[in-house]
Amino acid sequence: MKEISRDDLDERGGRILKQNDTFCFECRPDLDCFNLCCRNLNLYLYPYDVIRLRKNLGISSSEFIERHTGVVLRPGEVFPSVLLEMAENAEKTCPFLLEKGCGVYPDRPWACRSFPTEHGMDYDEKNGKASRVDLFRPPEFCLGRHEKKEWTVKRWLTNQNALIYYEMTGVWADFLRRLPKDPWRGEGPGGRRGRMAFMAAYNIDEFRSFVFASSFLKRFDIPNALKKKLKTDDAALLKFGLEWILKHVIL
Repeated sequence: MKEISRDDLDERGGRILKQNDTFCFECRPDLDCFNLCCRNLNLYLYPYDVIRLRKNLGISSSEFIERHTGVVLRPGEVFPSVLLEMAENAEKTCPFLLEKGCGVYPDRPWACRSFPTEHGMDYDEKNGKASRVDLFRPPEFCLGRHEKKEWTVKRWLTNQNALIYYEMTGVWADFLRRLPKDPWRGEGPGGRRGRMAFMAAYNIDEFRSFVFASSFLKRFDIPNALKKKLKTDDAALLKFGLEWILKHVIL
């Protein structure tokens, strides 16, 4: 989930959806456009996406990042972005696309799960408050937008089992907003602070090992109930890790 300015909204097009606004959409295998949206994508993965995908595939976070992603630093940003690498075929399909559809469907990324809606945060610099921005913006080739089934944003995200993704991408957006202009103190994201932060955000398995198999718990006082939760709850560990970055890594 990204920060969206009013200029961004004008450039992106689409329709802003208020709480009770509706849109029509349905995706079915018999539509001629089925799976066309799974090709040649710049698909950004958020930390919670990686948590779910690596579990679906039965591999570690490190293996997933190495096999399936590219890490880039976009202009004007201080934290690297993680993109899903497309398959090396003529159509540059998603690596998880099968003949019958998505091969990781129960754990598909947020961008796929929320489609054809898009979501961001609109920050009011004057009062420091943030508000959600929800858009209906299917591509022109999408035939599902001409179907009759009607949704609100909440009903759609509930139907797609996406509410936890909606929450976690909001947590991620808030984390990025709270980063200072130079969180790495001149070292860049490849320095010690940057590497530690990337581990806590995107490599949940390595971060859990760091918390429980190093001197971490001797240096940081964590309540026993929270320690127990962090051992098994990936979402809780991610939230903990992001706060740890802000309070202890970049200061």
